Amino acid sequence: MATSKSDDPAVIKDDQEWDSHARHETETQRLDRNWSNLVQELRVVQTGVQFLISALLILPFQAGFTTLSHLMRLLYLGTVSAAMGATVFLVAPVSWHRILFRRHRLGNVVSAAHRCAMAGIALLGLALTGATTLVMADVAGTTAGAMAAVVVALLFAAAWVVAPWRWRDGRDDSDG
Repeated sequence: MATSKSDDPAVIKDDQEWDSHARHETETQRLDRNWSNLVQELRVVQTGVQFLISALLILPFQAGFTTLSHLMRLLYLGTVSAAMGATVFLVAPVSWHRILFRRHRLGNVVSAAHRCAMAGIALLGLALTGATTLVMADVAGTTAGAMAAVVVALLFAAAWVVAPWRWRDGRDDSDG
């Protein structure tokens, strides 16, 4: 029978300790693995957010931009701000790692980078929702834009938050 982390709470106090114990790795090895995983995840989202920012930054220089309503311009500014914020949070861990390299602060970097990644992903979701709303409103009208915003926001919430939190709490739908 497999051992679970709840078998002996006196011996294994938290998820990190359980993770290291189950993998038979030292604290340094665990931090290295966590950092490596985080960097791989950041590579995926950084490309997307960079593309989004590029597309957003050229919009004001397009002839049709001047026809946007005041509300759509505010949505545009909010969307650009969210995309820039996502970039700041998603790139910050790289800067911290460089500044703190060989200072034995990997635990601090991994912990803070995790929080930054979560903030960056949340801002990316907002930026993508805003960008979708802008496109849909321009192409199909304000009502379609508003409906798209709701649908996209719900999709992000379901895929990026609800599903992983369900698994985090130990509920796994894959078993039937």
